[in-house]
Amino acid sequence: MIEGVYSFLDSLFGPLITSYQPILVVTVSGIILGALFTLINYVLVDQEKVKLLQKKSKEFQKKYKEAQASKDEKKLRKLQQEQIELMKLQSEVMKDTMFKVTLLTLPIFWIFFGWLRRWYVEVGIAKAPFNFFLFDWFHKLYHSGLPANELGYIGWYIMTSMITGYILRKLLDMG
Repeated sequence: MIEGVYSFLDSLFGPLITSYQPILVVTVSGIILGALFTLINYVLVDQEKVKLLQKKSKEFQKKYKEAQASKDEKKLRKLQQEQIELMKLQSEVMKDTMFKVTLLTLPIFWIFFGWLRRWYVEVGIAKAPFNFFLFDWFHKLYHSGLPANELGYIGWYIMTSMITGYILRKLLDMG
């Protein structure tokens, strides 16, 4: 079954992969998937709840620091009750994120990366002018043959999709 999906992706994107540089293909993939996953999150998660949670968390932290500084035990006990309510709201938001968004986006991610791996498994996508210890650590972790100054398709995808997601979150005023 997965081979059928890979064949479909080959017929759809194969000409792009064979015609363009790997950095361009992986960058465009990161932008498209980063934007898609951010938009799915935006549609499926109640953004008002997320903003309310962030606002309440900031208020709680401020009150908690003040109570700790003044060593007010009564206020600290009251804040513990408030923390329980805050955790309930956080649980609701996490449930939306985990079940709705993750269950929808994770299969897309794994299928797409299984397919990309067939093309770019040991291809250096970006080359740094120096040996970067995180690249080296990442390559050793995954038994990659890439040198410490090259970043493969997974690392480059993560960077581009995170940047795309961050920008899109700011534009959409997401929490």
